Amino acid sequence: MERVECLIIGSGPAGYTAAIYTCRADIKTVVYEGMQPGGQLTQTTEIENFPGYPKGINGPDMMEEIRQQALRFGAEIREGEVTAIDVSQRPFKVTTEYDGELLADSIIVSTGAAARYLGIPSEEEFKGGGVSACATCDGFFYKGKDVAVVGGGDTACEDATYLAKLCNKVYLIVRRDVLRASKAMQHRVLNTPNIEVLWKHQTKELFGEQQGFMKKLKGAVLYHSDTKEERTIYVDGFFEAIGHTPNTAPFKGVLEMDEEGYILTKPKSTATNVPGIFACGDCQDRIYRQAIVAAGTGAMAGIEVERYLAEHK
Repeated sequence: MERVECLIIGSGPAGYTAAIYTCRADIKTVVYEGMQPGGQLTQTTEIENFPGYPKGINGPDMMEEIRQQALRFGAEIREGEVTAIDVSQRPFKVTTEYDGELLADSIIVSTGAAARYLGIPSEEEFKGGGVSACATCDGFFYKGKDVAVVGGGDTACEDATYLAKLCNKVYLIVRRDVLRASKAMQHRVLNTPNIEVLWKHQTKELFGEQQGFMKKLKGAVLYHSDTKEERTIYVDGFFEAIGHTPNTAPFKGVLEMDEEGYILTKPKSTATNVPGIFACGDCQDRIYRQAIVAAGTGAMAGIEVERYLAEHK
């Protein structure tokens, strides 16, 4: 049976960066890229807040550059997913989607998280053309424009107040008649003049027009939760802040997680409850969810794997 020193499950900034570090430490590393090679950034257009790109860079292009850097140092990158881990033995026995079983002396989990979307038919058409799940990432592109935020929790309120500093007007679309956010965040939203809260409203449809090779958002059709009366708002950006789902299902019952499925790691570390298994990126970060933070934790995981293997040889 094949045996590797370090198995990285998932790609994206965290997984590829971890591979750069382990390979530079002369650790035989295999990366399984998962169902979305390159992670969420492959669905992003312009990235302006990742260091080293003063003019910005297209998301898929940046991920390909980081991937090529991992390959340069010797990472073996494979297609498919890891479907199960047996932690009852050392080395760990891992089941893969296409390559059967293999043994791993150490494992880095970097499977990321998926943003939750509303699921309306037109939503997919405007991803990258107005629809976003990250106000911090994309808010700058809507400076001086009108935008909408969907959600009623702390994240939605934080996004709305952040965007209010950049944008002309922010609609906060709340399906209930109350906010779930903390009182402090509620006060901040309700006392920001250019935020208009649309209570008891839900989104029926998004609309826009074709501009070049992509569709650009122009607005949204909403409806009142009780009366079903419709209302049209004209916005250039539509930010969805209704949560994320960590891609950690194969590790349930194996790794300790919080109530939402984020993998728990030790303080100031990427180490999980299972010695030899580390987690980095959005699958363990429920707070920041930024590419640069994911890359940073990927570096941490790579360094910790090097130390773990040195101690257990």
